[in-house]
Amino acid sequence: MTVDRTQVVLVVDDSRVVRKVARRILEARGFTVEEAEDGSRALEACRRAMPGSVLLDWNMPVMNGLDFLKALREEFGPGNPPVLFCTTENDIDRIEQAIVHGAQEFIMKPFDEEILLGKFEQVGLL
Repeated sequence: MTVDRTQVVLVVDDSRVVRKVARRILEARGFTVEEAEDGSRALEACRRAMPGSVLLDWNMPVMNGLDFLKALREEFGPGNPPVLFCTTENDIDRIEQAIVHGAQEFIMKPFDEEILLGKFEQVGLL
């Protein structure tokens, strides 16, 4: 059985709890969830098989979210897959940086099902 890659969400966060919460919400809506605990592993995952979207934390060890986003866009081009930053970073400069480097949306932690699914709907993933 082949997986529809457009329905795969790569959840990138160094917190196992955040990955688990996002997985529960997204799988309940029919998405397939893959996980990575840092940007380096996320980039490896994208090289193996591009997900339909990425839910991305900012502050992680090894490779942070912004560095991952820059590398992703440099290697695979702008806009695809859609990237939604999900972080405690609320500084307007950080948000602008993420958007400039190719993120489609920004979600503040902590998030709940309504917030997460609302952002997925805004970028056309639901």
